[in-house]
Amino acid sequence: MITKEQVLSALSVVIDPDLQKDLVSLGMIEDVKIEGSKVSFTLVLTTPACPLRAQLERDARRAVQVMTGAQEVEIHTTSRVHNPKKVDISGNEFKHVIAIGSGKGGVGKSTVAANIAIGLAQDGASVGLLDADIYGPNIPRMLGITGTPQAEDGAKVKPLVAHGVQVVSIGFFVAEGQPLIWRGPMLHSAVQQFLTDFDWGSLDYLIVDLPPGTGDVQLSLSQTLPISGAVVVTTPQAVSTDDAFRAISMFDKLEIPMLGIVENMAYLRLPDGSQMPVFGAGGGQRLEDLTGVPLLGSIPLEPEVGIDGDRGTPAVLASPDNPASEAIRAIARNLAAQSSKQAHEAE
Repeated sequence: MITKEQVLSALSVVIDPDLQKDLVSLGMIEDVKIEGSKVSFTLVLTTPACPLRAQLERDARRAVQVMTGAQEVEIHTTSRVHNPKKVDISGNEFKHVIAIGSGKGGVGKSTVAANIAIGLAQDGASVGLLDADIYGPNIPRMLGITGTPQAEDGAKVKPLVAHGVQVVSIGFFVAEGQPLIWRGPMLHSAVQQFLTDFDWGSLDYLIVDLPPGTGDVQLSLSQTLPISGAVVVTTPQAVSTDDAFRAISMFDKLEIPMLGIVENMAYLRLPDGSQMPVFGAGGGQRLEDLTGVPLLGSIPLEPEVGIDGDRGTPAVLASPDNPASEAIRAIARNLAAQSSKQAHEAE
């Protein structure tokens, strides 16, 4: 007869490759049930966007079958995003606050931020996207969202929602094409209001699209909001990776952990299947080698990505089979895994 203790003993040899501990010690096994030679249990992932889901299910099933003799193993998979350092601000709860930055403009930072946010939401996470690029708020166009957020009966202002993601942007409050000529104190005030005056609720991930460079908004955010970690977007080009290195150094000085590097526009696919390195090659890997920050992935240069963004439906939704979309979804899952790993190490 199979016992619960035997099942847990079997599962205690299955190691989560990211967290480097067994599933039982991590509290990822719940509701163990045994009916004759059938075993069932719930596998609780640390994020709905876990890139190792299939591997963990396969390893857990094999371990139980081999070590208990079970003829059938049924695994129910769920997720519970956890972070002991979750942020609480004015009634809002952010389990992970992830800043997406770049050393320079024109590398596709906002495109990457918008698609990562939707990719995480597609996997079942509750996600918010804060457009902190005050001088160039492109997120509303990229998400095809217009209007002005409203408050009801004196309550907090509700973020607008696009494609399952809550969104706040200065672009909702200024006329199209109107330039914002603001100094540091005004930027700081705007960032604070985005966090305290809006009803974000409880989010697994708040993705923050930063302006390019190393300026006032980055400093204001670091002072206002405990950021869980940062991602820097670059192209392979040397001038881009040089500036990306400066951005990584800035986050280091602000004591914001680096979660990863994203290499955008890595190459152009030609009709014969070959790859043309339009902006050079290997820049993301060189940056990883130089800084020790992991390369989360490389995104090919695909025209559809820009076209989809201009139309207001990001590529992960509009062109899901596009190689760039597939790369972005993988990057979103790698980012979720890095966030879970960092939270576990902090705990």
